[in-house]
Amino acid sequence: MDHDVYEGDVYGGAGAPRVYNGMAATALNGVAWQKSRHSNSQGSCVEFARLPGGEVAVRNSRFPEGPALVYTRAEIEAMLLGIKDGEFDHLVVG
Repeated sequence: MDHDVYEGDVYGGAGAPRVYNGMAATALNGVAWQKSRHSNSQGSCVEFARLPGGEVAVRNSRFPEGPALVYTRAEIEAMLLGIKDGEFDHLVVG
């Protein structure tokens, strides 16, 4: 499945915003937002979008117009490896 859909001009050209940490997620035109299939039906989830430059944007699905946090591939890779290793399991333990 291809999650890298760029319908608009995300990085340059007339009227395209500069990508920065904390920008409105709605300003990232043309990116394909993806959430986990484990997300609940109330929309409480985190969504990710790979940007054309290789960075990854993250937003809260409950507030899609809110800020997008922009991370490097290395930062996302470190987080995913930590998640896979169980380093963050204590955050969701009741």
